[in-house]
Amino acid sequence: MAYDQSVDMQNAHGPVQAAIVIRSQQGNNRKPPTANVKPRSVFGANNGQRIDIDKFAQRLSGVKAQSSGQKCAKSVRIALESAGAKFNGHPVAAADWGNTLQKIGYQKINLAFDRPQKGDIYIINRTQKHVYGHIAAYTGSTWVSDFQQRGYAVYKDPNVRYEYYRMDE
Repeated sequence: MAYDQSVDMQNAHGPVQAAIVIRSQQGNNRKPPTANVKPRSVFGANNGQRIDIDKFAQRLSGVKAQSSGQKCAKSVRIALESAGAKFNGHPVAAADWGNTLQKIGYQKINLAFDRPQKGDIYIINRTQKHVYGHIAAYTGSTWVSDFQQRGYAVYKDPNVRYEYYRMDE
């Protein structure tokens, strides 16, 4: 259900960054706005990356498919990249994303399906039927991978093992 392939990010449709220049006129005593104000949803990883959880969730909220296209890792990766994550290589299989998430500032925590927070990510480890595993993220209202999930339990196998990750504040 979950693999990733390279994507041409130059042709991907994503948010456009704009530069705003503020010029003051003489006699204007107002102070310019502070440029270093960090939105509450932006978190910094120990490697200097800054991930905007709101942008991450917004990108995933744009996924409208109702069934899997077997590209959950790609979908989550592209959403992370749109929120500021930068990867020097990344896994193909969803089940292999744990270390990569930790490199960009996520921490592995105890399962929290009863109280998910916006930006949380879970990984389902490989099974005999699902050799790539699965990955999905919480938008603040629903779990999304490459489709809008009805919940976190996408496999009808009670023996699946989950890993749960949350962005380090």
